[in-house]
Amino acid sequence: MKNPALVLPDAMKGIQTIYKAMYQGGVAPQILELVHLRASQINGCSACVFAGVEGAKKHGVADEQLHALVAWREAPFFTDEERAALALTEAATRIADRSGKAVPDEVWDAAADHFSEEQLSAIILMISLTNFFNRINTTIEEPAGASWN
Repeated sequence: MKNPALVLPDAMKGIQTIYKAMYQGGVAPQILELVHLRASQINGCSACVFAGVEGAKKHGVADEQLHALVAWREAPFFTDEERAALALTEAATRIADRSGKAVPDEVWDAAADHFSEEQLSAIILMISLTNFFNRINTTIEEPAGASWN
């Protein structure tokens, strides 16, 4: 089927409004792109991984980071700020993988040390919207590289 966000005419308008606000939240677009790509990798969404690599390149994410993102904890290519955003991404994406708090205090505290409330809001919205699209795309089996026209 066609992507549900395109089937219902008003859905994409709302999503675009959130994206616009998110990119005005004061977070470097490279970090938002890394967040998007990492959540999409976790969820196995080929359409979003494909689009995420394209978006990351467009926003200047280094090839080394793209190649090592899946192993960001061990790779030397990420700043402490990027690592905090990626840890938050993983915790918020893998909610069902733990008991207790979805986001452990140490993950939240590290993110809060690097980002303001406005910036954290932008990151959380990126994580949420990515998970939203991952679920849509995997449900309808949206292929990598598919056009939304």
